[in-house]
Amino acid sequence: MCYRRYKITIAVGVLFLAGATSAQTKRDKQDKHDKNEKAVWNYDGGIFLETDGSLPNGVCFRVAGRVTSASFFDNLKRFDTDNGTLYRRGSEAVTQFPDQVKLSFAVHDRSCSTGLQTVGTRTYLTREMMSTIQLSLYWKHGVDLQPVRKITEKNYSVETIPPFATNLASELPERFIWQYEIVIPSAEVPITDSLVLIFRTPENRIAARVAARM
Repeated sequence: MCYRRYKITIAVGVLFLAGATSAQTKRDKQDKHDKNEKAVWNYDGGIFLETDGSLPNGVCFRVAGRVTSASFFDNLKRFDTDNGTLYRRGSEAVTQFPDQVKLSFAVHDRSCSTGLQTVGTRTYLTREMMSTIQLSLYWKHGVDLQPVRKITEKNYSVETIPPFATNLASELPERFIWQYEIVIPSAEVPITDSLVLIFRTPENRIAARVAARM
């Protein structure tokens, strides 16, 4: 499904809905976990994600973003215990995501070299290259990947990245940053599931993969 030229194609499928634990079981587990808490993770600001990818033509890029949802992640904490993991907001046990979450991310090219200098002529990520990349979204439950469907695109933009040497701007290749905001249905999805992003080339080669996990 293509939204407009020069944009990532977003593939959609079937949303995975896993069953929830009974209320009594949740209370029983909470009582046990409260006595054996080892570590605390705070999710204020949402779930952050970042990874690097590459295309067959030698272009490298970076994907960075986060998953948010109104005030859902405010004061949400993860407690790791001897008996498992518990997610809690204050005294409230949280087991599922809200009805929907928002995925915001940006894509921009980067040097493939890990050294201080790039050897040879560098190729930059162009609008035409981005138009060929397909993004697939999945909910990952254990080892199972189930495609997400019925997503809603909220915002999309492409901005030019100004060069450091502004006096040479006319001689340098244009560089861009692509920014996306997508609303994803997540009702009844267990909070232990991960949202997986897979970027593929037209040849179905995985160019990048990253997961937003709790």
